[in-house]
Amino acid sequence: MQLPPSGTRPVRIGSITIGGGAPVAVQSMCATKTTDVDATVAQAEALREAGAGLVRVAVDTERDVMALAEIRRQTKANLVVDLQENFPLAEKVAPFVDKIRYNPGHLHHVRREETIGQKVEFLARVARENDCALRVGVNCGSVAPDFLERHADPMDALIESAIAHCDLLDGRGFERYCVSLKDSDPNKVVTANRRFAARRPDVPLHLGVTEAGLPPDGVIKTRIAFEQLLTRGIGDTIRVSLTLPNPRKPEEVSAGLQILADIRAGRFRSVPDFGRGLNIISCPSCSRVENEAFVGLAEEVKRLTAYAAEHRLTIAVMGCRVNGPGETDDADLGLWCGPTTVNLKRRSELIGSFPYDAVLPRLRAELDRLIASEPSSSPLRV
Repeated sequence: MQLPPSGTRPVRIGSITIGGGAPVAVQSMCATKTTDVDATVAQAEALREAGAGLVRVAVDTERDVMALAEIRRQTKANLVVDLQENFPLAEKVAPFVDKIRYNPGHLHHVRREETIGQKVEFLARVARENDCALRVGVNCGSVAPDFLERHADPMDALIESAIAHCDLLDGRGFERYCVSLKDSDPNKVVTANRRFAARRPDVPLHLGVTEAGLPPDGVIKTRIAFEQLLTRGIGDTIRVSLTLPNPRKPEEVSAGLQILADIRAGRFRSVPDFGRGLNIISCPSCSRVENEAFVGLAEEVKRLTAYAAEHRLTIAVMGCRVNGPGETDDADLGLWCGPTTVNLKRRSELIGSFPYDAVLPRLRAELDRLIASEPSSSPLRV
């Protein structure tokens, strides 16, 4: 079968176009430190050669900016820069990339004297002057506080934040942008994107399940969302976000290409009841990870907690301080990893910080306590 057209407007990003009837593009993100030019170039090229139409890198510091200039010189990849809490760096990185991703939930952290509208106007001007596209990247774990205050339902806050930023960009005459609305729950990803597409059918959508986790579960979660959206003509570019060691990052691209091929061939492999038991979410390894032991820890968590597979609980394993604190708040148990210690949380409550080699026994004790005390975590009945 052919994927139904999305009907969105075309947005050019370097040598490719998303929307406007163009094929769905697969993308990925480098997990190497951006300041390690050789390693980042090698990974960008590996992702491109695997079939990634877009390759994203994180930039947080002036040193990252300097490295990015050399990375641009050495790679043929269409580069996207990911700016989280450092949107003012847009002016410095724009000459070296094809798209800038900003997170509306992080704009309030800096240049507090400016309005959100002024900050978006700055980003639109920088993008226009440097022939760049923009992505408005809204995440469940970092929705702007003012939208959370206005909307009791977090899903409403997520969608309204994206709509508001579309309006801000449109009002400044800038239409070369796409939007992403991401969550670690594939069902919420489907709901958010369907609702957004109904209101803004013209805007290209970047699809992804954030913190999908380790394969194969992470691929299954992502497939569930993509099958339900792409078959309805929703989605113009995709990313499969997996927790993987650096040498295996191209597997994100091959997984995305395989999902697209299967959908076109009418092969649907998602598991309707997936996620009814223990749900382990973990962020895709990227350059913001402060200790590469994070990936191994996520794998150990999956092995350690296998005995609780039938209990309705969520465990989150996050690799950096940018997303870690907020995106573990909704998990029954959360671990967000720093350079030398792991912060263990019970929902939003910090239990304590533990060395990497000491946190697993404490995690198991907390998990056992939840299983024993929470009626909602009783085993599934079939």
